[in-house]
Amino acid sequence: MYSILPAGLLGLTLLLADCARPPQSAPAAASPATSAPADAPLREMAASPPQVLLPAAAPLRTGAEQFARYLPLLKGKRVGVVVNQTARVGKAFLVDTLLAKGVGIKVIFGPEHGFRGEAADGATIKDGKDARSGLPALSLYGATKKPTPEMLKDIDVLVFDIQDVGARFYTFISTMHYVMEAAAEQNKEVIILDRPNPNGWYVDGPVLEPAFKTFVGMHPIPVVHGLTVGELAGMINGEKWLAGGKQCKLTVIPVAGYTHSTRYDLPERPSPNLPTPHSVALYPALCLFEGTDVSVGRGTATPFEVIGAPTQPSTRPFRFTPTPNPGSTSPPQNGKLCYGQDLRQVGDIGFTLKYLLDYYQQSTNKEKFFLSDRGFDRLMGNATVRQQIIAGKSEAEIRQGWEPALGQYKAMRKKYLLYPDFK
Repeated sequence: MYSILPAGLLGLTLLLADCARPPQSAPAAASPATSAPADAPLREMAASPPQVLLPAAAPLRTGAEQFARYLPLLKGKRVGVVVNQTARVGKAFLVDTLLAKGVGIKVIFGPEHGFRGEAADGATIKDGKDARSGLPALSLYGATKKPTPEMLKDIDVLVFDIQDVGARFYTFISTMHYVMEAAAEQNKEVIILDRPNPNGWYVDGPVLEPAFKTFVGMHPIPVVHGLTVGELAGMINGEKWLAGGKQCKLTVIPVAGYTHSTRYDLPERPSPNLPTPHSVALYPALCLFEGTDVSVGRGTATPFEVIGAPTQPSTRPFRFTPTPNPGSTSPPQNGKLCYGQDLRQVGDIGFTLKYLLDYYQQSTNKEKFFLSDRGFDRLMGNATVRQQIIAGKSEAEIRQGWEPALGQYKAMRKKYLLYPDFK
């Protein structure tokens, strides 16, 4: 069941921190016929969401910034927060802000990279205590990805506020899934404080096949899903993708002034190896290389902005040598000279297979190009694309294979949009 909290001029839609950056605005659009007051009460959602109304041009405000819409929902409640370093309001961390406002936070849950976002990719995160607030800080990455009944026994409501980047294999949405699933099983509420999707202006890539469901791909959605976390939460609930077909009590606080045509640069890096807006834009296409022998620049100052490998021709225009750093303590191709490309000057970016096809074709060791642990297939969401690449298919031919399922997803997606769609 959904609850809706109207977002000013977003009206009846469903319901990081370089703060020197000026507020971003949505494109101007026709004013809606009706609008709801800022203190409008919660309303229960029917099975189908109401029509999305176009917002007037306004400064973008994340869900977390709209205290009047969700603080009343937390009053007198025992609260657990699922956050990382992107959960900010201005320069202040959300946990500190909510504590100062008298919210009864009992526990902090942290995803991959930890509560403060400082751990390397894939590092085991241990439970502990937040030095600043003194609150218990429990990990949802490693052995325990889903909150246990013991973790939630003294909690009434879970608040999720983590910046996503819009790619199926970005694990924060998997953490959200497990939080929703635990809440459904233990009769807890979930409140999503929504944030813009920096790659939310398009939809692309193959839809994940059920046989390839893992923590880096839990849902039958394409690589670039074109949803905010609030919209995706509604899809997970509405399509009954939680274990046993359960649904959690879900409230989404939407972003004010946002549309899917809004281009949004993250003011806080969402994870250690996505340090720039450009790396975030390249991530959906380049992350597929994680299942190959090609380095995406982990262990350099420019992760997800350079690519290369020792098995590429030495005539490639760029070279680099990965070495351990705080964001990647054991980077792929550690200490080896990699030949490749510097993509920092590449223009507008969308999901593409062109780099992948090029680097496979130019590899001097094609038999070892794809890693043996099926990592590439898990990221791609099927085994077909790898086989097509090996067979020498073009990108256009490969895309034909995933288009039918992608078209079905696009139709389903429209049911869960909280914001005007891209043109």
